[in-house]
Amino acid sequence: MGTVCRLPHTIETKYYACKLAQNNSIQYVCRRYKISARSLYRWLQKFDGTMESLRNKSHKPLTPHPNSHTKEEIKHIYDLLRRNPNITLCELYGKLKTEYAYSRHANSLFRFIRKQHLKEHKEYHKPKQREYETPKMIGIKWQMDVKYVPSECKSVKLPGSNNYYQYTILDEASRKRFIFAYDEHSSYSTIDFVKRAVVFFGYVPKCIQTDNGYEFTYLKDTKREHPLDVLCKQLNINHKLIRPRTPRHNGKVERSHRNDNNRFYKYLKFFSLADLRYQMKLYLIRSNNIPMSVLGWKSPNQIEIELKSSLQSKDG
Repeated sequence: MGTVCRLPHTIETKYYACKLAQNNSIQYVCRRYKISARSLYRWLQKFDGTMESLRNKSHKPLTPHPNSHTKEEIKHIYDLLRRNPNITLCELYGKLKTEYAYSRHANSLFRFIRKQHLKEHKEYHKPKQREYETPKMIGIKWQMDVKYVPSECKSVKLPGSNNYYQYTILDEASRKRFIFAYDEHSSYSTIDFVKRAVVFFGYVPKCIQTDNGYEFTYLKDTKREHPLDVLCKQLNINHKLIRPRTPRHNGKVERSHRNDNNRFYKYLKFFSLADLRYQMKLYLIRSNNIPMSVLGWKSPNQIEIELKSSLQSKDG
């Protein structure tokens, strides 16, 4: 019957094909306009003599999909977003699971949020990187880094020359973190922070990984031993340095700092170092209870409990 056109047919083609089919055979009309017989029969069923009858109608389903979100689930989502306008998607999913027994997969919630335009969606193209071996048990490796506290978060009563810093330690296996604020980033602050972290986690790690900042190490040509290296030797900890100018090698703690910007510093206003430490303490509790996709939508605290119990069962 000849080649059939696969492109969308114009309304004029549909109209004149239907008019011609009223006094001619189907085969002739199909050859004439290079259309399929099935398409022509479908047009003839709708054709009432006008072009408007041949226009494409909406393909939107008349009834909702049986697996779509229920009205009750939608209400819970809207209520949480209304009461918590700055909530992240991970926190929203965690609250739905704990407060409303939400049983759907996280991707279902994210698709619903995106389709309803409830949250701003940004495309992100993740660069390809070599696979990193993450420890399977807590206490194997910690990542440590320092973050500058944005000056916009300071009260106008604080001197403009005063800078504040967030020290962060992250356990790679559980992603549980410990953070603490200082008004300087020096070797003294580093030593104090590591001691606080050991008390917070309740164990001494086998390895601490840091960048090459002066608060963590001296230059290679320096003969003196850095105070952090002295402390690590006393506690039998291996101090590992990442490659210079490659912060992605400390990617887990760097990513957590980006989350801190969105979840904490974006809305923070503090009036003193003590106030900053207090607000940071509250945020740390919140942060360690947020479910993460990399942890199978469990929180760092939940993973730590599971790993500790598995370790105890092996020892027992």
